Amino acid sequence: MAEARQNVAEMDPVWHQIQREAQQAVQDEPLIGGFVHACILHHASIERALSYRIAAKLSSNEMSMMVVREMVEEAYAAEPGLVEAARADLRAIYERDPACHRLLQPILYFKGYQAVQAYRVGHHLWMRGKRDLAYFVQMRVSEIFGVDIHPAARMGKGIMIDHAHSIVIGETAVVGDNVSMLHSVTLGGTGKEEEDRHPKIGNGVLIGAGAKVLGNIKVGNCSRIAAGSVVLEEVPACKTVAGIPARIVGEAGCDQPSMSMNHMFGPHEQSS
Repeated sequence: MAEARQNVAEMDPVWHQIQREAQQAVQDEPLIGGFVHACILHHASIERALSYRIAAKLSSNEMSMMVVREMVEEAYAAEPGLVEAARADLRAIYERDPACHRLLQPILYFKGYQAVQAYRVGHHLWMRGKRDLAYFVQMRVSEIFGVDIHPAARMGKGIMIDHAHSIVIGETAVVGDNVSMLHSVTLGGTGKEEEDRHPKIGNGVLIGAGAKVLGNIKVGNCSRIAAGSVVLEEVPACKTVAGIPARIVGEAGCDQPSMSMNHMFGPHEQSS
């Protein structure tokens, strides 16, 4: 058994750490033992644990947990990049969220992480022409997590959605790698256009709570959108925008605002 654990640690140190954290959690609080065993300790890999967790959340009287889990596992087998993205998202939360002290937490408790992983399965289904199944996933994610991401939207890796309440991301939206956003963010359209009508968010962007980005506009890499802003025009790279409507109020303040999670704007950052 010790040799098996060592092999797991060598082959997949992230999963080994999650299992160690799960064992410690059960030791510290035996009342959650059944929950932690079902979600983590009964599984041989992170993808098996995620398929169980997503299925447990999305299943209903309309579609059983067994069917949902089979659907998720088929998606992971067909597209290994889904698991790679799940790992990147997990690391992003662990590194950026001061409330996250263990890799175990997002898998068990953080609805932002869980919702994004479920969306990724829905996007996989959408891209393979399984539109009704994709819509079912979108519906359940919205009902369970309060996160409404159209399955056709494209999202990169290393995504952190903190708190994740009332998130709306439209059909033709694109979100780059290493983006961080807080609750009540909308990436929406501005009318009844049926073509490309949603924002394109670059890599490393930080979007504050309650911000609305509307229309087919580009938000440049490593920029910041202040909380409560309404963005209707293109945002250049490495700038901070704020207000209704949003205007450039300074530089982004650092090379990677989505990593630093610094929402404060100081006089030293003002544009000349």
